[in-house]
Amino acid sequence: MTTLKPVDVVIIGGGFTGLAMAKELTARTSLSVLVLERGPLRTATDYAASMDDIDYSVRFRMMQSTADETITHRHSVRDAAVPVRQYGSFLPGSGVGGAGEHWSGHSYRFTPEFFTLRSHLAQRFGASRLPDALAVQDWGVTYDDLEPHYWRAEQMLGVAGKAGNLGGKTVDGGNPFEGPRAHEFPLPPLKLTYLSSLFSEGTRKLGWHPFPIPSALPSQAYTNPDGISRPPCLYCGFCNGYGCMAGAKAQPSNTILPVLERRRGFELRTASWVRRILHRSGRVQGVRYVDPKGGEVVQPATTVVLASWTLNNTRLLFLSGVGTPYDAATGRGTLGRNLTHQVRGGTRVFFDRPLNGFMGGGACGVRIADLDGDRALTGSDGIVRFGAIQVLTQGDRPIATFGTMPRGSVKSNWGSEWKAAAMRWYDHSAAIDFVGEHVAWRQNFMDLDPTYTDKFGDPLLRFTLDWTEHEHSQRRLADARTREIARAMGAQAEDIPATRGRYNVTSYQSTHIQGGAIIGTSPEWSVVNPYLQHWDLPDLWVIGASAFPQNPSPNPTLTALALTTWSADALIGKYLKAPGKLV
Repeated sequence: MTTLKPVDVVIIGGGFTGLAMAKELTARTSLSVLVLERGPLRTATDYAASMDDIDYSVRFRMMQSTADETITHRHSVRDAAVPVRQYGSFLPGSGVGGAGEHWSGHSYRFTPEFFTLRSHLAQRFGASRLPDALAVQDWGVTYDDLEPHYWRAEQMLGVAGKAGNLGGKTVDGGNPFEGPRAHEFPLPPLKLTYLSSLFSEGTRKLGWHPFPIPSALPSQAYTNPDGISRPPCLYCGFCNGYGCMAGAKAQPSNTILPVLERRRGFELRTASWVRRILHRSGRVQGVRYVDPKGGEVVQPATTVVLASWTLNNTRLLFLSGVGTPYDAATGRGTLGRNLTHQVRGGTRVFFDRPLNGFMGGGACGVRIADLDGDRALTGSDGIVRFGAIQVLTQGDRPIATFGTMPRGSVKSNWGSEWKAAAMRWYDHSAAIDFVGEHVAWRQNFMDLDPTYTDKFGDPLLRFTLDWTEHEHSQRRLADARTREIARAMGAQAEDIPATRGRYNVTSYQSTHIQGGAIIGTSPEWSVVNPYLQHWDLPDLWVIGASAFPQNPSPNPTLTALALTTWSADALIGKYLKAPGKLV
């Protein structure tokens, strides 16, 4: 085993949050900052060389290999867990940039009440009426705290959108239910596609308020405050699951890494798989990782920032013996609790005319938030939070989307009849999506699997996760609402009822998995304090969506970035001046 020369800060993970933290530290301090990333470094040239639909959309070229590491899943503590051998319900990115390279670009702010959700629901419905198993929590940080950090992230990414609430005043064309913002978006929204215009017209007929989805795909050429320039979106449709061939979509590799490469004191090491955070007597000592040649390396450091994906953050804390594992039976412990994913539903719809759906982008679409959160609930619907409804024109790629047709169109799913029907219905179908909040339940959590291991022999992370009646009720309500919208759009809705199936690892929900190392004001129920500093190790900071105590309907990236700069301000402005616990 090799022990290297110490550095000031080691950041584990070279995705959006890890690189954003490195950017703040190298800009505002003279510290030596090392980022360890276990995947490869890809360039814009690599992305432009191949947009293979099979390789990326079907074989998941940009995702972590399940042969190296995966999770196991069980529905309850009474069940046996089995490994996930092929990704389906979520897609963890691999390499510098992580999921920020293959993301769609959705860039939402969370609404103010979401940061105080436990208190909000108790006031809204009455504390005694909330389910005993409900584990949602207040964050200890508020929307007002994060509003300037949201703006910093929006400027860095060049988010295209339309404000609906400027300084507390409603603005036509935007989301009137968003939290108040101090600034209009950096860029105007993306173009309205034909499908989006039909959805907008239909939802307005129903009295709702459609708005363009905020997008990190620039609507026009843009130069951010760091001097990084990017071209406008080409609407090629190769976003979700791909790095941008044109360099338009905001990705860590084209927004943050070019800045860091010019900074003294910054170093990036790829193919470096961190296996342990080293600590002794309440202080971190550094990390131990496997280098590109397979050698074990100890990297001493004064401060460690854990900034990998949600599952990897949680698993590495478990493997390193940092924190108290959560016990679902007693409710004690914190590490691994509040596992949430995403509640998806909606309706597949068909049209008697083409939609030109092959042109689009990952975050090209329209959404309504009239039903989001609990603003449209009565308390008698059996649910405490609902979600948003949207249509997307992400680009119908030729292989991944071919063969969609109304149920009963053909007798077989192969042969000449099927091919003719597939051609008949190609570009005539779309989805009205429901993207629902997944509230935290005490029985959904993560821990280490006692049986299965990764390629190094370390225990895999185990999911204990299933849908409850709450999620089934969300989908039933969403089914009714999306069918109303389909009729208003003049579309034929597919006659398939909302699913009541159990959570499964094969049906894609989203890559938005939260929890495990949640934020809060007390070490009794949270892993990190409101600044994302670990309660047990003051020189360890854990950033990313692992800190989210529950999952809203909006995508997590913008909030993860806002929390990163919020955390960086505390680390630099408070902790470095007087090292120790900040709260």
